[in-house]
Amino acid sequence: MTFLLVAINASYSHTSLAVRSLSACTGIPFCEFTINQPVGEILRGIEKQKPDAVLFSTYIWNAEITAKIIPDVKKVLPESIVGAGGPEFSYRAAHYLQMLSELDFIMWGEGERVLKALVKESSEKEEFLFKLKDIRGLFLRNNDGQEPGGRISCDSIGGQTYIFTGEQELICDLGELNFPYPMLEDGTAHKGWIDSHIFYYESSRGCPYSCSYCLSSVDKKVRFMPLERVYKDLQIFLDANVPLVKFVDRTYNLNPERYISIWQYILEHHNKKTMFHFEIEAEYLSKEALKFLQQVPAGVMQFEIGVQSANKKTLQAINRSDNIEKLAENIKQIPRTIHQHLDLIAGLPFENLESFGKSFDFVMALKPDALQLGFLKVLSGTQMEKYAKENGWKWMKNPVYETFSTPYMPYEHMMFLKDLETLVDAYWNSGKFPHVMAYVERNIGFWKFFYDMTKWGQTLGIFDAPHRETFYFELLARGDRPEWGVAGQQGKILCPAGEGGEQRSASQGETSPLYDLLRYDFVLRGKQGGFPQWYTHRYNKDRHRELLNQNGGVKNARLDFAFSEYEVFDWNVDAEVPEVCPQLYEKLIFYKRF
Repeated sequence: MTFLLVAINASYSHTSLAVRSLSACTGIPFCEFTINQPVGEILRGIEKQKPDAVLFSTYIWNAEITAKIIPDVKKVLPESIVGAGGPEFSYRAAHYLQMLSELDFIMWGEGERVLKALVKESSEKEEFLFKLKDIRGLFLRNNDGQEPGGRISCDSIGGQTYIFTGEQELICDLGELNFPYPMLEDGTAHKGWIDSHIFYYESSRGCPYSCSYCLSSVDKKVRFMPLERVYKDLQIFLDANVPLVKFVDRTYNLNPERYISIWQYILEHHNKKTMFHFEIEAEYLSKEALKFLQQVPAGVMQFEIGVQSANKKTLQAINRSDNIEKLAENIKQIPRTIHQHLDLIAGLPFENLESFGKSFDFVMALKPDALQLGFLKVLSGTQMEKYAKENGWKWMKNPVYETFSTPYMPYEHMMFLKDLETLVDAYWNSGKFPHVMAYVERNIGFWKFFYDMTKWGQTLGIFDAPHRETFYFELLARGDRPEWGVAGQQGKILCPAGEGGEQRSASQGETSPLYDLLRYDFVLRGKQGGFPQWYTHRYNKDRHRELLNQNGGVKNARLDFAFSEYEVFDWNVDAEVPEVCPQLYEKLIFYKRF
């Protein structure tokens, strides 16, 4: 009897750690697809393998497409047995068994031991389904309607009875798990494939914390991979020059001696290419850890830090520490060489729009390299599910179970934050507006800027369709912006060029600093093949050539002009606080040559 593991990933660049770990432990083949592929294409890929049993790995992002595919698997492989595992189907087992009559069983919990037991009982396909009650870790239909005895328990939904065969023991020694990427270990992986994928890795399982919205809080028993094994696995990634390794440990920094030693190994053996990603609780970083991090150069590590809220009442309600002062203190001590990705969640208890704005400003004051504005997902099996049902939350019936409204945040405010998220991605997370954002911080305030821009953008209807990056430059340059928006020119200031650059006549007025900073951020992006209508390019070719000569001479006129730009500003755009210049501020900008 042959098995096939199936993963349907969120995107092409992802690799499924689940099916790779299961495959490495059992030798069962797997295939990977993406949620963006047509159902027919995925089905054809499965049918080509001609498996006797097809096992799907399920999460909230692929549950919908998996549920569409399962009935059709039985049509193209009518004799096949179909099973599923993963957090989505296992925590809603009765629901999916009722919804999908073609689904034969659902695996619950850690899959390695369950799958080994399935393989052991699969010598005779005809008898396989009758043996399932003897395997721990499965949800099944109770087809005979009899009350099962022993360890087997019953549940019912829609008049049908389902049984659970009992829990498998947790894997205490993670060292018994095989490395999930053998093609990296034996060198058979193609370089192009390596360079285009993200590699997920776990050095521990379980989580000691009790965040009410998180499924990881269900499994309290934390187990670690032996350190020597971790070092060996890391070296495989480093030798293969993979671009990004993401540790999926739910909280990486639990044991200081252990997690610092892993960082130490990475630092001592780094290949100048691989980035390592860690999810950490910054509040609990030890003094030794913060000291160690000061020596980490750029390009080695990135941190994802869940702030979630700065409202202490909210944090208490979701069972998180409310020591936001310590959290902020530690985050500020993490060096800027480490990319920092901070998270906020909209839709939490006691968080209205005003409170969320304070949380937003709290996080932005920490200057994250990226701010992820997430929306509460009410997941089956979590404490939050019970709380939400009892306290008036409304959320999506189907995956991804995202919150529509709360007693504190009505639907229109949640949708407002959806639009605000779009602008955060465009103006902050893109990194394309560094000087404009510095001005916003000093003179407007982050929450006010994004709040006003979102309100204004909604009146313009800009959120009805996606836009190119250049659109957001044009949006800021418009003349009908919010009251703080003084980015446009107030008067003509173009004058003949002379020695020392253009001279400004006071009677002719001047640009605002925000407009000059917007122009500066625009030209820093590189040659764009022309300037948009909103942009006033104050160019003098002779002066451009003169400044090139002062900076090493013109060696190849075509390339030297192509990879540099000359611009004139009223304000010193390089100053920490831009100042009007007595003489207009000239800037020679050099671009990278690839």
